[in-house]
Amino acid sequence: MSNLDRRTFFKISAGTVIGITAGGVSLSALAAEKLKLDDPLAAAMRYTHKSEVEGQICGNCNLIQGEDGQEWRPCAIFPGKLVANEGWCAAWVKKIAA
Repeated sequence: MSNLDRRTFFKISAGTVIGITAGGVSLSALAAEKLKLDDPLAAAMRYTHKSEVEGQICGNCNLIQGEDGQEWRPCAIFPGKLVANEGWCAAWVKKIAA
């Protein structure tokens, strides 16, 4: 294999890996469903879609993921599920300023 062929191979390989990874991330985000209140983990963590604790919502928790401003977002506590931005659970931790 010549250097030119090797370079081409690595460029194609890198592009393929990036494409598969990015595609997998977006597909998993689309596949996520909203967390139901009767989910066993949600019940154990006292999750609610609307926080009753002043100043504490999922949107200002350090465990929330995804883009700010979305109504439903992924959370590190509930893998594969989306939580309400206005929600709350017992694992709430104040968001660390970047």
